[in-house]
Amino acid sequence: MIIIGEKINGTIPRVGKAIAEKDDAYIRELAVKQAEAGAHYIDVCASVAPELEEETLIWLMDIVQDAVDTPLCIDSPNARMIEKVLKHAKKPGIINSVSAEGDKMEVIYPLMKGTEWQVIALTCDNKGIPSDVETRVNIARQMVEEAAKYDITPDRIHIDPLVMALSADNQSLIKFLETMKQVKELYPTIKVTSGLSNISFSMPLRRVINQHFFALAIYAGMDSAIMDPLNRDMMTTLLATQALLGRDRYCRNFSNAYRKGIIGPKLEDRKKKK
Repeated sequence: MIIIGEKINGTIPRVGKAIAEKDDAYIRELAVKQAEAGAHYIDVCASVAPELEEETLIWLMDIVQDAVDTPLCIDSPNARMIEKVLKHAKKPGIINSVSAEGDKMEVIYPLMKGTEWQVIALTCDNKGIPSDVETRVNIARQMVEEAAKYDITPDRIHIDPLVMALSADNQSLIKFLETMKQVKELYPTIKVTSGLSNISFSMPLRRVINQHFFALAIYAGMDSAIMDPLNRDMMTTLLATQALLGRDRYCRNFSNAYRKGIIGPKLEDRKKKK
């Protein structure tokens, strides 16, 4: 499972405060902690006023790249903004994101041509997020076919089927899994990703819903997740599910994470009990 650490995002109140106050130390700490917890990529999302986004994204990118070697996931809804800041990345990572909306493919794909950059591709278009599986699969096909024109192979694409809130659509998980299944049948090397919290919106026990969604999605073949690697419950779900599915030889990853205090009681709490 590829972990895309989601903690450096201006929509998170504490991060927004750090951005406003130019608190380098706090952003650096978040980058280091996520990398140590197992993040393969660090997402950076400014979520500030449009006129401040470029300088803020560059500021975040510089701090993270100085703090850790983990590659970036550059996150902006504005394709032109990604075009502006991409040159500040020291090595290829993931672009978050492209979709069939507007001219996003025409902007993002040329940036990736001849590089090792990957991209998160959202199954939405100018009409919004489709409610049915067939349209989502068709959008995925459209994005993959357009990417091929720029020599971007499916293995560099993380399709996000955009799971909807279960409270609004009781078939949300089923549609997500079916979209994933059909897309992978079309393109066996493609990756499928998702955020983990949308599904539980407006429900009680959101944490429990998120954990079970994660476990089921891993079982069905989800390849990457935009998640908080510092969330011990989610990391426990990930590592336990992989061990149960026979994807963790001799359960080494699960056991090592426990010994390091990434899952289970925190190390300081264990020491207190001794």
